[in-house]
Amino acid sequence: MSRLLVGEALPNIPWQPRPNGSSEVVWRYSDNPVIPRHASRTADSIYNSAVVPFQGGFAGVFRVDDRARNMTLRVGRSLDGIDFAIADQPLRFECDTPEIAEFLEGYDPRVVPLDGRYYVIWCNNYHGYTIGLGYTEDFERFVQIENAFLPFNRNGVLFPRKIRGEYLMLSRPSDAGHTPFGDIFVSHSRELTYWGKHRHVLGPKRERGLVNWQMTKVGAGPYPIETSEGWLLFYHGVLTTCNGFTYSMGAALLDLDEPWKVRYRTRPYLLTPETLYEGVGNTQNVLFPCAALTDAATGRIALYYGAADTSTGLAFCEAGELLAYVKDNSEL
Repeated sequence: MSRLLVGEALPNIPWQPRPNGSSEVVWRYSDNPVIPRHASRTADSIYNSAVVPFQGGFAGVFRVDDRARNMTLRVGRSLDGIDFAIADQPLRFECDTPEIAEFLEGYDPRVVPLDGRYYVIWCNNYHGYTIGLGYTEDFERFVQIENAFLPFNRNGVLFPRKIRGEYLMLSRPSDAGHTPFGDIFVSHSRELTYWGKHRHVLGPKRERGLVNWQMTKVGAGPYPIETSEGWLLFYHGVLTTCNGFTYSMGAALLDLDEPWKVRYRTRPYLLTPETLYEGVGNTQNVLFPCAALTDAATGRIALYYGAADTSTGLAFCEAGELLAYVKDNSEL
């Protein structure tokens, strides 16, 4: 097993070697977008979605904006993590609490394996955007539990195990609009219902008034990856330009026992919109990391990201090389 990644081997992880002549620490899949916008016949776009290993293949919950531009959550399955079958109809949650059972829309899901279940975290519209929470065991039956926070909040991400006997969740408090601000916080819970002990994790970089790729806001991406050196967190950072927002990807290394303490954080971005499918779409210049697969045997990491709020891209990196890069290019 890799001495860096904590977890299971995933021999069928999607993988493509770094292109010849490239020195990038994170590189794109050559046949991106891996999930095109019309992979479901009722979809306008498929992006900002979650993928996990499941029964020898892969399954996930996907953000699918339909052709009325309603934001829905759909189930998707794949044998190889590359070719996905995405449902044509939204998934339905069972819920014993009528007050929260019906929500207007859901988007930007994450899926986290935890306690023998697959927890689904999404941006739920309940009198304003907040963090919806539910679970499945088979990607057929989904159970909705209490929303985690008050509106307004986005980018809810559970840690994949308890820390000191408590569940931890990252989130980004926001507002009713497109949120031209945002810091990442972590909150604690003993039973996934009542959340408290909120701690600041990291915020935008605005030192000395300089323009940079993460100056406006930041938000958690895939659920944190446990390594022997700390929790590896991929996140998005946003730059405000004369043409609007630009979303890029960075990484941070958080303390294992107190993950609100940031040990390292990349000063340069890891990926930024450069290709046509990342720059042009429903929203221009968006690269939004949302899911990661890891193979503890080899240290390989596969990253799924939303591209221009339209389709889904895939990228790759190696844990040892990435952690060395994060340390060597850190600025807290």
